[in-house]
Amino acid sequence: MIFDTHAHYDDEAFDEDRDRLLAGLRDQGIENVVNIGASMKTSQNTLSLTEQYPFIYGAVGVHPSETAELNDRLMDQLKDMAEHPKIVAVGEIGLDYYWDEPDRETQEYWFVRQLNLAKEVNLPVVIHSRDAARDTLDIIKEHHGGKTGGVIHCFSYGTELAGEYLSMGFYIGIGGVVTFKNARKLKEVVEYMPMDRLVLETDCPYLSPEPFRGKRNSSLNLPYVVKAVSQIKGISEEEVISITRRNARTLYRIPD
Repeated sequence: MIFDTHAHYDDEAFDEDRDRLLAGLRDQGIENVVNIGASMKTSQNTLSLTEQYPFIYGAVGVHPSETAELNDRLMDQLKDMAEHPKIVAVGEIGLDYYWDEPDRETQEYWFVRQLNLAKEVNLPVVIHSRDAARDTLDIIKEHHGGKTGGVIHCFSYGTELAGEYLSMGFYIGIGGVVTFKNARKLKEVVEYMPMDRLVLETDCPYLSPEPFRGKRNSSLNLPYVVKAVSQIKGISEEEVISITRRNARTLYRIPD
């Protein structure tokens, strides 16, 4: 069965049919989902989902675009949430220079604070990096170095940077973008990297694979990602599912 390592089922895009969709996932071949926090509010929502659904785990953290909300008191709250037994990672955290706000100094400060939180609670990290390749890598090398493990979510850089992260023991998250015709760079990364470091993700409701590009995404679309990875790596779809399932459980330290 398929393991979706990165989803946002608390998003308002699922408000009309969330319960029905989630209740049917396992019957459609989706074994587990990790719902990812991106703010204090969505981290709390994630916690609620993990308590409602046995097959859902969670990550708590504040996305770089939301870091202006953070302060010491909220960091204490985040630490309390991170100690919940079904929270398996700190994330998504990182840098996003696509947007001008908050400023880069704010993003970088709270990125480091959350990397340190992950070390305090001994949880892997879920890294978001957009238009910030070198700064993300430099900060991780200086302040984390792969100490707790983690995943580079929605990887969007080339093989050289992939190699840097792989050498630190990180996993690389591959989702719907790999099915796009213009995703040559990502396909090269998938071809380059070892299968034992690849995990599947949706980032739903975003980044639907072809042929659903532009529509709401869900874990039910992951077979299209499996097929693309299978073709690139020259292995069966069953092998892709089995290997990435094992990788996800290792990444998030979830017993089989």
